[in-house]
Amino acid sequence: MSQYTTVLLLGTNLGDKKKNLLYALEQIKVDIGEITYQTSSLETEPVGYKSSNTYLNQAVEVKTPLSPIKLLKALKKIERSMGRTVDSTGRGYSDRTIDIDVVYYDKLRFTSPVLSLPHKAHTQEREFSKVLLTELQALKTL
Repeated sequence: MSQYTTVLLLGTNLGDKKKNLLYALEQIKVDIGEITYQTSSLETEPVGYKSSNTYLNQAVEVKTPLSPIKLLKALKKIERSMGRTVDSTGRGYSDRTIDIDVVYYDKLRFTSPVLSLPHKAHTQEREFSKVLLTELQALKTL
C-alpha cells in the first residue's frame, strides 16, 4: 500500500491543552499513520476572532495510506471524538478543544469544496504556522 507524506497542524484553546494535543497525536497514530516528525508546541493568540483563551499549536509530519479526502474525514472524526461540534468552514472561528488542518499532502495541489492543498492560510498568512513549519523542516534536516 502506498504511503503519502502529509503535514498536519494542530491547535487547541479549551480545557487541558497539553492533554488535548497528546490525545490527538495518539489518535493520529491509530487512525492516520506513523508520525515521523513532531515540533514543539507553541502558545499563540487566536487569529481571526477575539478570545481570552490562547492556543497551543503543534505541527507533525505523518506517513499515511489515506487519500486526501479520507484523511480529512478521519481528522474530522478525531475532532468530533474530542468534543468539537462546530466546523469553522464558512462560519468564522471560535474556541475549540482541537482543530487539525491538513497543510500539505505530498506535493499535491488540490482544491475541492472541503479541502485546499496546500493550505493557503497556514503556508502564506499565519505567522505561527510559518514558525512551526520552519521548525518541522529543520527537524527533517538533522
